[in-house]
Amino acid sequence: MDFSDPQFWVAALQIIAIDIVLGGDNAVIIALACRRLPEKQRNQGIFWGVFGAITIRVILVFFALNLLTLPFLKLIGALLLLWIGIKLLLPESTDDGHEIDANTTLLGAIKTIIIADTVMSLDNVIGIAGAAQGDLTLVIFGLLVSVPIIVWGSKLVMKLMNRFPLTIFVGAGLLGWIAGDMAITDSVTKEWVNVHAAFLHWLMPICTALAVIVTGKWLAARAQKNIALVDLMKDTNKPV
Repeated sequence: MDFSDPQFWVAALQIIAIDIVLGGDNAVIIALACRRLPEKQRNQGIFWGVFGAITIRVILVFFALNLLTLPFLKLIGALLLLWIGIKLLLPESTDDGHEIDANTTLLGAIKTIIIADTVMSLDNVIGIAGAAQGDLTLVIFGLLVSVPIIVWGSKLVMKLMNRFPLTIFVGAGLLGWIAGDMAITDSVTKEWVNVHAAFLHWLMPICTALAVIVTGKWLAARAQKNIALVDLMKDTNKPV
C-alpha cells in the first residue's frame, strides 16, 4: 500500500478507531489478570499479554469471515469467557501456605489475557478485516499504533481496581456481559433469537453478567472460609 495514498490513512484511522474502542475490553482483561503480580512482573505480564493477543488477532483476521460462520464456536467462546470471569474473582491461590511461584503466576496471567482476548476478538476482527480490505500492512499498522493506548488503559484500570475493589466485579461482569451477547449471536442461535426472542439481546447479557458476579462472589467466599478454617487448624495444632 502506498503511504502517500489518502485511502491508506483513512483505512488506518478506521482500524485504529476500532482498536481504541475495543481496547476498553482489553484493558479490563489485562488489569484483572495482572492485578496480583508484583510491579516488575506486572509490566512483563502486560507486555507479553498484549503482544500475544495482538499477534493472535492478526492471525484471526485471515480467517475472520469463515470463523464466525462455524456453528457453536461463539457458544464455546461464551462459556470460556464465563469461566474466565468467575476465575478472576477468586482469591489468590496458595500451595499449602507457601509462596506462589512467581513464574507460574506470570505465565498464568499472560495465558488468561491471550485466551480471553482471542475469544473476544472473534467479532472484532470482522471490523478490522473490513476496514483493511485484505491489506495485512494496514492491519499490522493499526494494531501496533493501538498497543500503547491499550497498555496505558490497562494500567489506569489496575490503579482503579487497587483503589476501588468494586471495579474488579465490574470488570468480571463485563466479561459475563460479552459472553451473553456472544451466546445469542452464534450461527445456530442468532436466527431463532431474532425471530422468537428478540428480548434476549438485552436480557441475556444482563443475566450472564450477574451470573459471573454472583457465582464468583459465592465461590470466593467459600474459598476464603476454607482458607480461614485451614489457618485455624494449623494454629490449633501448633505445639505450645
